[in-house]
Amino acid sequence: MRIYTDLSEITEPIDKPFVTIGNFDGVHLGHQMLFSEVQSKAFQHSGTSVAITFNPHPLKVVRPDIGIKLISNCEQKRELIELAGIDVLIIIPFTKDFAGTTAANFVDQVLIQKIGLQELVVGYDYAFGKGREGDIAFLKKQGEEKNFPVSVVEPYYVDGVLASSTKVRELVSEGRMRDVKKLLGRNYQIRGEVKKGKQRGGAQLGFPTANLHISEEDLCPRHGVYITQVSYDGKCYGGVLNIGYNPTFGEEKLSAETHIFDFNQDIYGKPIKINLLQFLRAEKKFSGPDELVRQIREDVKQAKDVLADAQKEILLSCEEKYNR
Repeated sequence: MRIYTDLSEITEPIDKPFVTIGNFDGVHLGHQMLFSEVQSKAFQHSGTSVAITFNPHPLKVVRPDIGIKLISNCEQKRELIELAGIDVLIIIPFTKDFAGTTAANFVDQVLIQKIGLQELVVGYDYAFGKGREGDIAFLKKQGEEKNFPVSVVEPYYVDGVLASSTKVRELVSEGRMRDVKKLLGRNYQIRGEVKKGKQRGGAQLGFPTANLHISEEDLCPRHGVYITQVSYDGKCYGGVLNIGYNPTFGEEKLSAETHIFDFNQDIYGKPIKINLLQFLRAEKKFSGPDELVRQIREDVKQAKDVLADAQKEILLSCEEKYNR
């Protein structure tokens, strides 16, 4: 996949571009339907499938008061769009100046003049440009006037639930990871570099943990304990993850601490990826370390039972292509 991170990098129109535009946060199954449609049209006409997205998310610029939490950061989104098979990804820096671009100017200057648009494919509820004036009706009228077809992909439902970034955020915040997987087509993942924590997990409790910092920009799942699969250095391990404030020890800083099964490597400062498979229990305050250790043992036992029962599915979902 060819990637442009600024419009200035595109020095000549793309060869027969069939284009879709969106924020694509989470790259859920609805987004994947858009990509599939664009790829199909590009293939039929020996053209190029193109996805246009923005960084940061436009709402972070035009409505910072909302404090939108992202399902996937720009790196994850790029990886997932590449995995979907798109030929060209254009990531437009979204600034306050760019936010003032009218829909008409975006069509003329970006889609037609810069990219050389052949056909546009958008989701049923897409709108862009200053004041979101570039809705479906506007785009279809522009297409008629400027000779490019506009295709609209209808909403995608899974078991009667709309696949949308809003719905995914809601489910993640509720810890409903199995339902999240249905809408994403994969497990929800957090990732980052392993940080040094209080180091009480191994020394005091006998369960060493890999600690990740939870960014304020990230979507934080429901606090509690999860069954996980951890991807590190091309290999996959089972584990249990606690997201929260460690009330037993009176912590005030949010953390994500993962105990990785059958693992004893030094990975401080190293990147890991953690797929959240299933919510086990809410975080709670225990009377002391002994009671906490007993509960962790029970958590580990339950997690290993679940992982053993779903071994085939988990091995498939933890292949490198899902965790690049």
